Amino acid sequence: MRIRLVLGPEQQRLRALNTPGDIWIINRENVKWLVDYYRNDWPFDMVIIDESSSFKNHQAKRFKSLVSVRPHIKRIVELTGTPSPNGLLDLWSQMYLLDRGQRLGKYITHYRERSFEPDKRNATQIWTWRPKRGAEERIREQISDICVSMKADDYLQLPDLITHDVPVELDAAARRRYRELERQMILDTDMATISVTSAAALSNKLTQLCNGAIYDDTHNTYEIHDCKLQAMAELIESLNGQPALVFYNFQSDIPRLTKALSGMGLRIRQLQSAEDERAWNNREVDILLAHPASAAYGLNLQDGGNHVIWFGLPWSLELYQQANKRLHRQGQTQKVIIHRLLVTDSRDEDIAAALDTKGASQDALIESLKVRTEKIKKEMVH
Repeated sequence: MRIRLVLGPEQQRLRALNTPGDIWIINRENVKWLVDYYRNDWPFDMVIIDESSSFKNHQAKRFKSLVSVRPHIKRIVELTGTPSPNGLLDLWSQMYLLDRGQRLGKYITHYRERSFEPDKRNATQIWTWRPKRGAEERIREQISDICVSMKADDYLQLPDLITHDVPVELDAAARRRYRELERQMILDTDMATISVTSAAALSNKLTQLCNGAIYDDTHNTYEIHDCKLQAMAELIESLNGQPALVFYNFQSDIPRLTKALSGMGLRIRQLQSAEDERAWNNREVDILLAHPASAAYGLNLQDGGNHVIWFGLPWSLELYQQANKRLHRQGQTQKVIIHRLLVTDSRDEDIAAALDTKGASQDALIESLKVRTEKIKKEMVH
């Protein structure tokens, strides 16, 4: 079959679209551009969406664009390993693209009213929703005729996946700074009316401090400690020369990690291009630095190693699972070990617990802050 890649600058994309072929491949960032280019002259009778959970937001431009040309699409197929990473509400937009509202309804508001009830809220705003009694079973039944669930474990012989948590102890000065920041930021916030945005800001600062550096309001970086970097170096040494895929959280982590590890004679690269992917899979790299958001989909890195190190964990369960699957996938011949560097009694442990229980990101974020606030208040009383 003739396959055309609709990628690169606009003129290159236009040439690909106007070249005879059977299959045209485009990234999701250019879906709106593609729809705007063709509009009612949409020529593709079949559309396949890989990682359809990236269309779960019903307010996103890419979703609205595909909806506008959906009447011109005769057949649509969606593929994803994480169909509802933040709960069953994520299913509506993906199902709407499949059946135009036949099963879960034509409007997300109606779907929400029928199957969900408010969970976390204040007087004016609802942040999270939980399924009503029996809703999960009803939703699964409604979509069962056009959806099939296939677990890789049932069809592929994958090696074991092992999680190894590495506790990181802060020195006295760093622990004192962490406690000061935690108490000041949390207790200055009215937890009864905390929003997702402010909860994320609170958590972000504390997570930065766990990693050892923190941003100010103008995005300048201030290094506070190197406790996690030291733990990282010890972990790398314990691998005895085996390569590791290292996921970081913040841009400030990159130069700090590079500086700390470069003195160990390691070949370090940041995952930015297909050449970096090739070098890793050819075992020309000892440490491959990557952000989970840029390495969550479409990369096959299983040939380069079997160790994943999380220097800082994300709140998103979808990003976490997809990032780990870069190594734990078909073609991997060794057991995959997920090493997680966790500062004790900190946001690191809160995030790890939320990921382990597979809680919705926003829900777990706010709930863990409330739990930690109550703990701090009790400590201050005593």
